[in-house]
Amino acid sequence: MAGLVRTKLSNYYLIGAGKINEAIEIFKLNVIEFPESANVYDSLGEAFMKNGDNKLAIKNYEESLKLNPNNENAIKMLKELK
Repeated sequence: MAGLVRTKLSNYYLIGAGKINEAIEIFKLNVIEFPESANVYDSLGEAFMKNGDNKLAIKNYEESLKLNPNNENAIKMLKELK
């Protein structure tokens, strides 16, 4: 799980640096590596949202919510995106 935390921090650095597409690709790898983690879908949803792809953002936030129905961020983001 430590690798996931490091990767997440690296991706947020990429997003902050305006390299959203690169971050999305790494977040997609996280989804493959950790398919049962609500957090990776939440992060990918956020990256898609920042990239202006609301359809894919919604899809990933919904998946995150399936895995963790108490994910307040996903609930909030879905309300904003729909």
